[in-house]
Amino acid sequence: MLRALAGERLAVPPVWLMRQAGRYLPEYRETRKKAGGFLNLCFTPELATEVTLQPIRRFGFDASILFSDILVVPHALGQKVWFEEGEGPKLEALANSVELSRLSLEGLHGKLEPVYETVDRLSSALPRETTLIGFAGAPWTVASYMIEGGSSKDFQKAKVWAYGDPDGFQRLIDLLVEATSRYLSRQVTAGAEVLQIFDSWAGVWPEPQFRRWCLDPMAAIVRRLKAEHPEVPVILFPRGAGLLYADFAADAGADGLSLDTTVPLGWAAEALQPKVTVQGNLDPILLVSGGDALTQAVERILDRLAGDPFIFNLGHGIVPQTPPEHVAQLLDIVRSRPS
Repeated sequence: MLRALAGERLAVPPVWLMRQAGRYLPEYRETRKKAGGFLNLCFTPELATEVTLQPIRRFGFDASILFSDILVVPHALGQKVWFEEGEGPKLEALANSVELSRLSLEGLHGKLEPVYETVDRLSSALPRETTLIGFAGAPWTVASYMIEGGSSKDFQKAKVWAYGDPDGFQRLIDLLVEATSRYLSRQVTAGAEVLQIFDSWAGVWPEPQFRRWCLDPMAAIVRRLKAEHPEVPVILFPRGAGLLYADFAADAGADGLSLDTTVPLGWAAEALQPKVTVQGNLDPILLVSGGDALTQAVERILDRLAGDPFIFNLGHGIVPQTPPEHVAQLLDIVRSRPS
């Protein structure tokens, strides 16, 4: 993983999968029952460490990503966050910039200390050859949850705020840049070897707002992290960015770009790989179907991208319906590639 992010071409690329610890694994479901709630699972280091290690024991991925959630940051800033079974995350929504007074950086690290303890435990527990990835949500994606009060289809409340009160919205983004930078830096101190920043909803903006609310904040975080931890690679995932992935490759300062499922392989090889290590981008639903369709898709990605710096992954996270044997099939295809 570290060699690929340093720009080395590897005959057999490293492989890990977004949401590789999760509900598709029976051992995860058993552990979650013990936690009594999703946030309890994230904030109980013993259990969070266990679910992070489960896919490593089962599949031997080349990297292990910390088990947590992007919404621990607004929780640590003082916003009420909870998870309802079958409905996902819920937040006490922010209505306007006046309500930013409810949030504070004071006590951030104290509230996130269980996450840092999990990273420290993983740093000791993982096999030496397994890279430990820390992560956070990007400012725009986290802000959208904070304003919408949960998931959204059109992001109307967040976008109306950003269009109508850009200065106020900028204050929220700046707060999240600061909080996220501190959070990721402390993950490195605890033992994270690579960092990934997830902007799951980057693709909802027109180009000018995309740059202001997605690219510029993530680039600011990368600059901070590189100043404090120049040896630690950073991967960015601006899902839905389309052609604007090229702007990330040119301007964000990251070591890796994680590609969503829609990114054409030929274009990625020509426009992105000469500048940055790419990661991706198998359709997660192919892991549900398995069989020849999975084999052909994996081989197609390897044929097009594995000749240059590359990390095999999905174009988004594993879905709960995924049979674990299909994950094993994927790994067999990647690792049987002639060296």
